[in-house]
Amino acid sequence: MNAVCLLSLVLSADPVQADYVLKGGTIYDGSGTPGFVGDLALRGDRIVAVGKVEVKGDPKIIDCTGLFVTPGYIDLHTHSDSAMTEFSTKANRNYVRQGVTTIITGNCGSGPVNADRYFSAMEKGGIGSNVLHQAPHNSIRAEAMGNVNRPPTAAELDKMRKLVDDAMSAGCWSLSTGLIYNPGTYSSTEEIIELAKIVAKHGGFYASHIRGEGTNVLTSIEEAMRIGKEAGIPVHISHIKASGRKAHGMSGDIIAIIERARKSGQVVTADQYPYDRSSTSLRATVIPTKYREGSEADFVKRLGDPEVGAKIRQAILEDLKDMQNGATLRIARYSPKPQWQGLDIAAIATKEGKEPLDIVLEIERNGGAQIVHHSMNEEDVRLLMKQQWVATASDGSSMIPGKTVPHPRSYGCFARKIGRFAIQEKWLPVELAIRSASGLPADILGLPERGYLKPGHFADVVVFDSAAYRDTATFDKPHQYATGAKWVFINGKTAIADGKDTDALAGKVLRHERSERK
Repeated sequence: MNAVCLLSLVLSADPVQADYVLKGGTIYDGSGTPGFVGDLALRGDRIVAVGKVEVKGDPKIIDCTGLFVTPGYIDLHTHSDSAMTEFSTKANRNYVRQGVTTIITGNCGSGPVNADRYFSAMEKGGIGSNVLHQAPHNSIRAEAMGNVNRPPTAAELDKMRKLVDDAMSAGCWSLSTGLIYNPGTYSSTEEIIELAKIVAKHGGFYASHIRGEGTNVLTSIEEAMRIGKEAGIPVHISHIKASGRKAHGMSGDIIAIIERARKSGQVVTADQYPYDRSSTSLRATVIPTKYREGSEADFVKRLGDPEVGAKIRQAILEDLKDMQNGATLRIARYSPKPQWQGLDIAAIATKEGKEPLDIVLEIERNGGAQIVHHSMNEEDVRLLMKQQWVATASDGSSMIPGKTVPHPRSYGCFARKIGRFAIQEKWLPVELAIRSASGLPADILGLPERGYLKPGHFADVVVFDSAAYRDTATFDKPHQYATGAKWVFINGKTAIADGKDTDALAGKVLRHERSERK
């Protein structure tokens, strides 16, 4: 009998009052230790006993024999900011079906700047999972000084400092940057350090979509670590990867540079979605940042300028060469021509009798598109996946089935990592895969009383059939829910009961407090 089991038996020796007892399942407690057979008792919004549970009263007994019982999963990286305030998506069904009970918004530097207003909107309308928010650097910079390619004035930097301080005071957990996106791409390292120092005063951390994920990935990680070191806060690398054909094979170097920093005492972690394709805007993928300054009208005017337009076209052509002439770029969402959704740019060009460059320019003149980019290789993905400091996170969004063709990660990320890579393929231990989705992200956040199955912790719990828990969403058919989740409890309420959605709006806004980070 392992130490976790012995501890659980001690903790649950006396009879407890419970509303639910999950009986006889294989319990993975989020710590990364192997599973053990036992019971889990819930009362109200809390876990009251783990192990060999003796109960009093008349609780509902759920037979979990042959099923896995785990903490609710915590997705450190979503773009569900507005979705969690909209009627059709606030239940967060595509995540709850995977066992996700808590999500983080404000990623890649974008999201609501006024955290108080955002929190109030969610609390007024109800939400299907817990939500944490970050101070979003791009949106803060845009509010302070617009989409301009220059350093901030002293007054503008002070305004940014105040906006960050206001966000953290309202309950945000970190400063988030997206340094390939506007206008954050125009910021210096020193600017970000100044804002990160404000976050440090609140006990937060620094999360970054780093300045480059291709051949410049190592210098970009070094920049993030410098920001953390000089500001005195932990560093978290968002959706870690080696992106682009020329960067394939660099995962070992990425791991080495982070391991060195960790061994020296710096707190550095990362998250990852377990796919070899990424997704972002076409503009951020093929248009150099120096041409993206200003308004949409400014950008379109630039495309038509004889001199500047020629330089933009040449830059696009250079990128397309490394992207198989557009064959690695698939359109996920483009409202002017929805018939292009699901097709790659090379195929669209052939269909339309045009060059791939012409297709890109047409899309960009009409507001741009969301794309799925086949940018990584499987070996890098798998190697990064196994690292003890890499959490699982989707980089997706709460959504409902529709006619767009988005990345399948929004529907399948967690079921793919745990169900496919760990349980089915045995590529990594099940307990490590579960920890990467629960205890580890809770530790990264400094999130109290969640992420683990422990008495006194909040009752965010997943029960699933290990033989059936899989991702079904594909790149061709992404709007397909994960299978295998039998029960999902969020704050002690059933979001999935006996395999059926309840769409209970049981989530809470989780505000950061200075004392929570140890």
